[in-house]
Amino acid sequence: MKKITLNFKLLSIILISGLIVSQTSCRKELLDQPPTTELGAEQFWKTEADATIALMSAYAATRAVFDRDYYFDGHGEYTRVRGTSATDGNILRGDPYHNGDYAPTGYGDNFDKYYRYLYGAVNRTNYVIENINTRMIPTAKGASLEGLETVVAEARLLRGMTYFRLISLWGHVPYIGKVIFDNSEVSSMARTPIEQVRDSIMADFTYAVEKLPNKGSALGRAGKAAAFAFRGKLNLFWGSWKKNGWPELEGFKQDPAQATAAFTAAAEDFNKVINEFGLTLYKNGDPGQIDALGKADVLPNYYELFTPKANGNPEMVMSFTHMGTPANPSQGEELMRDFSGRTIEGSQMWVAPRYELADRYQLTTTGDFAPKLIPMNPSTANARTAANSAVNPNSYANRDYRMKATLLWDYEMIIGLNSLKSTGYAPYIYSSWNVPVTLNGVNYLSYNTDGTNSGYIFRKFVRNYEGLGRSEGDYAFPVMRLADVYLMYAEATNEVKGPQQDAISWVNKIRRRGNLPDLKADKTAGKQAFFDAIEQERIIELVAEGHRGFDLRRWRALERVWGQPGGPGVWRIDTWGANRDRYYQNSPDRTYQQNYIFRIPPGERDRNPNLTQNPAWL
Repeated sequence: MKKITLNFKLLSIILISGLIVSQTSCRKELLDQPPTTELGAEQFWKTEADATIALMSAYAATRAVFDRDYYFDGHGEYTRVRGTSATDGNILRGDPYHNGDYAPTGYGDNFDKYYRYLYGAVNRTNYVIENINTRMIPTAKGASLEGLETVVAEARLLRGMTYFRLISLWGHVPYIGKVIFDNSEVSSMARTPIEQVRDSIMADFTYAVEKLPNKGSALGRAGKAAAFAFRGKLNLFWGSWKKNGWPELEGFKQDPAQATAAFTAAAEDFNKVINEFGLTLYKNGDPGQIDALGKADVLPNYYELFTPKANGNPEMVMSFTHMGTPANPSQGEELMRDFSGRTIEGSQMWVAPRYELADRYQLTTTGDFAPKLIPMNPSTANARTAANSAVNPNSYANRDYRMKATLLWDYEMIIGLNSLKSTGYAPYIYSSWNVPVTLNGVNYLSYNTDGTNSGYIFRKFVRNYEGLGRSEGDYAFPVMRLADVYLMYAEATNEVKGPQQDAISWVNKIRRRGNLPDLKADKTAGKQAFFDAIEQERIIELVAEGHRGFDLRRWRALERVWGQPGGPGVWRIDTWGANRDRYYQNSPDRTYQQNYIFRIPPGERDRNPNLTQNPAWL
């Protein structure tokens, strides 16, 4: 028996030898573990069960580069990511995101590790695809053949997703479509033009469209709707790049005709996802009930969507599972640890909303924006009662239900947790951590956190029931939601035809979950007006899910958000009116260029002289 035990420095491709080591998509250190059996590959690839075991390992590797995408929201203007709970010593517990930079600028040279792990996931999928295609499919028949083709389709979808992420960040990248057995096979490999990589991704997604069942066979496994959705998203991004240009990517040309064709194809695929699979928003998009200001016994349905109550819901077109029960704590997600503070199981709040997000939540009474909040120091006379004061709880009345489901502002309540038990409600009061406070005759300790500097914290993704620790969550993290598909469909059709009635209706359906009225006529009066409405919904609906930074880059909107090169930059402030962080101050053109495209890792180029660098990084 020949064992393959390689640890490639080049692209950090780490292969599994013999039998794939896990039958579940668990979060153990699969990428660098030796096999737990002595069965060689020639004895393993015999049954569909063998193929499925291998596929689960590919899911595990792919999940590791997608299930903490919320960190990427720090590249936008509404979410602050001050670091990550990912560490260097735990292979599949978020390590790909470790050492990344998630501020709104200066991030493009900090994802060398993520690059390597993406290629590790590629190699896992190649291992499954190649072995099934060469060892099993040639002799398979009937139902067995169909089952094996489904496994290949899932692996190709995962491979396509991973290469899609690679080209979104680095542009031209080496394309590896087979298992690598020796460094010499990639030691001189040049970057493949993005157009060719895109065609290969499209082929993977199309194979998945053709071979996947309508619905995944289990929670966390992909179905045909996911393949259509990702193929549509690839076309949407391609349309954006071809329309808006990508001057930082050498040789890439704008092409309005290609953009239109891509947007048209994207709309067709999104339309299929929306209309052919019986998918619905969580609880059909009903807003549910909402508690009074300062209470949290009853939270809107949007809050539930980001808790395990929504696992397996039709809105989740594709999700990656976690098994964070007390019996399997090493297999849990860490949303609580990343989004909540010390009051909740000693969590660390690596991710928090910025002050500017609050003004994006519209009024349920008018369906439009409220007067802008006025930052005020609470020591100022009447600050807690002044109209529109950011520290007056009543300023947040009659807002989009998603606001209460997403944020906490002063005197909003959240359940405290310690040692897997509830400690009762704690009021959030900015800059007043873990101190006694009496409200309506009831004594509390205020929310304890050192992870926010804006005046707000997230409620979204934070569980409000006892029994699981901060790293033991069992939420199936969405990598594709139906609400996102609605918005991408609206964007794609708007690019080609302007506002369309069906697209408007899907946007309104998303607004309904916030208990907002339909868009007014002026919001759909033309292409730009409707785009602005779509962008507004993307900001609110998808906040902290990892989309905003990618949207800003594909729309070439960094200058719109942060001002032109050489300008004064933009301060991020807090509810008290203090300047907290300033971005893009006197930033030259080169800073913007480097934020539009990432640096090819220098270590890879040192080992491979044929790997060129993106010009912005020369």
